[in-house]
Amino acid sequence: MNQSFLFVVIGALAVVAVGASYLYYQERQGGVAIEINGHGVSIDGN
Repeated sequence: MNQSFLFVVIGALAVVAVGASYLYYQERQGGVAIEINGHGVSIDGN
């Protein structure tokens, strides 16, 4: 297997791991989500 290809595969796996960790972190965050749009103000308590 080519060494450059191996680096690309390892890099892609690292990016996926970081992305999954970020999404997991965002999901675990509690708090209040406040949204202001054309329909008014929406407050969602997580």
